[in-house]
Amino acid sequence: MIKQRFEMSSDGMSHGREMDRSRTRLQTSKHVSPATDSLWARETIGYITARQNCDGGYTFCQYTVSNAQDTFFALGILKLLDSSFPNVQLTIKWLREFPCYSLRSHYYVAKALGVLGKERKTELRKLVRGSELLFETFDFYVAVASEFETAFMITELINIGKIRVGHEKAVNQLLRYRNADGGFGIRGWSNLNSTYHAVSSLFNLGYHVSSLKNTVRYVKSCEKSSGGFTMTPSSSPPHMEHTYYGVSTLDLLGKSPQYPQRVARFVHMCQQGNGGFARAEFGISTFEDTFYAVNVLRKIDRLKNQAAKPFRFKLGRRRR
Repeated sequence: MIKQRFEMSSDGMSHGREMDRSRTRLQTSKHVSPATDSLWARETIGYITARQNCDGGYTFCQYTVSNAQDTFFALGILKLLDSSFPNVQLTIKWLREFPCYSLRSHYYVAKALGVLGKERKTELRKLVRGSELLFETFDFYVAVASEFETAFMITELINIGKIRVGHEKAVNQLLRYRNADGGFGIRGWSNLNSTYHAVSSLFNLGYHVSSLKNTVRYVKSCEKSSGGFTMTPSSSPPHMEHTYYGVSTLDLLGKSPQYPQRVARFVHMCQQGNGGFARAEFGISTFEDTFYAVNVLRKIDRLKNQAAKPFRFKLGRRRR
C-alpha cells in the first residue's frame, strides 16, 4: 500500500487537500496569462489571487486585513509572471486611500502604485526632505533586514518622486561602510543583507557600482555550490531572502551567479503545496518569500535566454 504524505501548509491544512483546491481554482481562474506555461508559475498565481480581499488589497494570511507590504509583493509577483491584475480598480482605490504613517508604508504604497503604472498623489518631497541626515550615521535594529534598509527605501522614493538631493554626500557616507573584504556593514561586519541594501542605494544615487570589484568577490563567496546564498560566507544553510539579495546584488554589479541552475533548484525546492514559496524547503509560504523566489527565477531565466542566443559577427567595411 502506498502511503500518502501530508504536510501542514501555511493555512493549517494538508498539502494534498490544498493542492486539490489550488488546481480547481486555477482551472477556473481568469487571471492566468497564456504566456505563463509552467506549472509552478500557474500555482503561484493561484496562491496570490486567492488571497485578495474584497477591498482590492492583499494579505498573505487569508481572512486577515489587507496591508500595503503584501499588496506590493502580490502585484509585483503577478507582473513578473505576466499575469493580469484582478479587480485592479479596487486595488488602485484601496492604495490611494491607504493611510501612510511611516516611511515603510509610504514606500510600499508608492511601489505598488508604480507596478500599476500610477503615481503616488501624496507629496513625497516632504517625506524625503532632509533625508541626507539619514546617511550621517547607521545602526542595526533587529526589526529591519539591515542598517541600510531605510537608506534604500529613501533612495527608491527619491527616484520615484524624481526629487533632487545632494547625492555626493550620501554616496560618500555609504562607501565608508565598505569593508576590506568587499562587503558592507557597520563595525566592520560584512553581511549580504547590508551589502544588498548599500549597493542598491548607491545604484539609485547614480554611483557606478560596477567599479566595486571586491564587492563582487564578497557576494560570490556567499554562494553555496549546492545552490543558494547565505548571509555570510561561513553561515549555513541558504535561505530565500539571502538568495534574492545575492542574485540581485550580482545583477546590479553586472555579474551572474556561479551556479545558476543550482540556485534555481534551491528556489523550486522552497515552493509549498499552496503554490507560495517559503524561506527554506520546509516552512510557511509568504508573499515576501514568494516575491523573492519569482524574482530570482526570472533573473535566471533571463541569463539562460542570453546564453542561448547565437553569437553573430559584425562585418564592417574593409579598410582600403
